[in-house]
Amino acid sequence: MLLKKIKNLSGMQLIALGFLLLILCGALLLMLPISSRDGTVTPFTTALFTATSATCVTGLILVDTYTHWSVFGQIILLCLIQIGGLGFITMGTAVSMMLRRKIGLKQRGWIRESFNVLDIGGVVRLIRLVLKGTLLFEGIGAIILAIRFFPRMGLLQSIYYGIFHSVSAFCNAGFDLMGRYEPYSSLTAYYDDPVVCFTVCGLILIGGIGFIVWSDIAKHKWHFRKYALQTKMVLSATALLVFGGALLFYLIEGNRLYDGMSPVGKVCSSIFSAVSPRTAGFNTTDVGGLSEGGKLLTIILMFIGGGSGSTAGGVKMATIFVLLVHLRSTLTRSMGANIFGRRIDDSTVTKASALLCTYLFFTLTATFAICSMQDFAIGDAMFEVVSAICTVGMSVGITGDLNLASQLIIIFLMYIGRLGSLSFALSFTDHKKTAHVMQPVERINIG
Repeated sequence: MLLKKIKNLSGMQLIALGFLLLILCGALLLMLPISSRDGTVTPFTTALFTATSATCVTGLILVDTYTHWSVFGQIILLCLIQIGGLGFITMGTAVSMMLRRKIGLKQRGWIRESFNVLDIGGVVRLIRLVLKGTLLFEGIGAIILAIRFFPRMGLLQSIYYGIFHSVSAFCNAGFDLMGRYEPYSSLTAYYDDPVVCFTVCGLILIGGIGFIVWSDIAKHKWHFRKYALQTKMVLSATALLVFGGALLFYLIEGNRLYDGMSPVGKVCSSIFSAVSPRTAGFNTTDVGGLSEGGKLLTIILMFIGGGSGSTAGGVKMATIFVLLVHLRSTLTRSMGANIFGRRIDDSTVTKASALLCTYLFFTLTATFAICSMQDFAIGDAMFEVVSAICTVGMSVGITGDLNLASQLIIIFLMYIGRLGSLSFALSFTDHKKTAHVMQPVERINIG
């Protein structure tokens, strides 16, 4: 009976259920005495919060990853990050491929839902590309970081730290083990280290641009004109957000948070501050020390996020790009939303509008609820909420002060943020049918 119900689930419902079960299993494993450094049972809410944050590749934490969790607990977190970043559908398909099992039509449909691609054709080939690319990029990142960590940590520790931080960066998770030097310090000790900063930034961007973009680049190499419209939009938006964001951070924080840094430190910190909010959660400077302008810029970058069908969260770059193009066409009274010699389908514009409104609704509602229950500044509460729903993991330092109700709100936001808030809402209506009746049209005033 249960198997029959599972088989009748839609792709989105199966993904939602799978992530939920993965989170619960992770929480139970993290509660075990062997998972904590002092050998005690971790409270369920703390384990659940951490498991959700790892599975949903967010990075918000109630306890420092190094000081609280044992090596066993850290490996559990690493597994949750890897499975959560690529998706359990991807990992399950990989196992099936290793066992040489046939990937059926229904399974291909699940893969399509998981990667948020339009067509079912070529999804198995895409899975192979994702697995090979993940192994390649995480491996290169781990080697570079291990070499850089070696003088300070020794051979075995540097290899372990290189692997952990490479996987965490590629999956846009933001978990770190630098608490061995100072709890909750993230990568602040390496704020002026170009090797660490740019390696982590590179992993974040590669994991966050989207696997469809990977496929397009692999097919057409560096011929930009041959790329699909989505690839052009994502690459253009990425370049604008990275360099534009870095310039703004340099101008805003140059004489504030970055005051006293060397020129190299200011450049590294500016670029890292522009890349990490979309949506990795690492930080090389004190996030709580940002000016109000810096915090607002960080919230904007967190909200935008990365590319569709990637390890990143947020409303996605393509969503904002589509809405801006539509806004331009409306203001210029043009026919259709046109960009790069193509016209964007009207249904895409409608979906982008619905996605933006859904994220705004959850963000404002959660911010209101947390501010109503606890005496946080509205800016700090919104920062935490956006960080959760956009699966970023950055915090101004209030995560540990959240009460139980606020923690549950953040857990829920991280969960729906990983699924996609619109996809989560639609999963409840996948099998509901509406009558094909068109109601009479009546015009109303807008604006």
